[in-house]
Amino acid sequence: MQLKNPIIGLCQQAGFLISAAKVDQCPPDQGFEVAFAGRSNAGKSSALNTLTHANLARTSKTPGRTQLLNFFRLDDERRLVDLPGYGYAKVPIPLKQHWQKHLEAYLGSRESLCGLILMMDIRHPLTEFDQMMLDWSKASGMPLHILLTKADKLTFGAGKTALLKVRQEIHRHWGPDVASIQLFSAPKRIGVEEAQAVIAGWIGLLEEESDTPDE
Repeated sequence: MQLKNPIIGLCQQAGFLISAAKVDQCPPDQGFEVAFAGRSNAGKSSALNTLTHANLARTSKTPGRTQLLNFFRLDDERRLVDLPGYGYAKVPIPLKQHWQKHLEAYLGSRESLCGLILMMDIRHPLTEFDQMMLDWSKASGMPLHILLTKADKLTFGAGKTALLKVRQEIHRHWGPDVASIQLFSAPKRIGVEEAQAVIAGWIGLLEEESDTPDE
């Protein structure tokens, strides 16, 4: 019998931990941390809520509402982080510069960060922000998993074609090992278990599960 992904139990007890405007306001840098990044309106908060079966992140039809590093506790050693969105958010330039400065500081200094989930709208993938994150992931060796969000906006065939095209583009420009990629839809729950399995592996849950002797 296939065991339930162990991350489900943690997500059921997940809760908001703290918001940080700067890196020195973040929780202690220990344990495992998975960050969620994406261009404004790419469906980042919706994806985070769907993957955790909880309303952790505030969703909005107004791009750029995530203006802080928002930390959510899974257990004493594991956290999820909702990073500020980028793109066409109607916010002052100084605030955008503040976000970029502290996002870069977080990505570059956080020892507990063990993986990055990057959301791309399947209809508008590989934006300038997406390419910047791919560059950073390749340079730092940070595990990166891409969710092509809003897959329900396309037919099944068109979604598969888009997935193949984006994967080929990434392989061509960044190499085959820089990122894994999948289709995802929050309202239709497409790709939820696949993404949960990736996160569970990063934060050490699947390894713990495999170490349990068979009965």
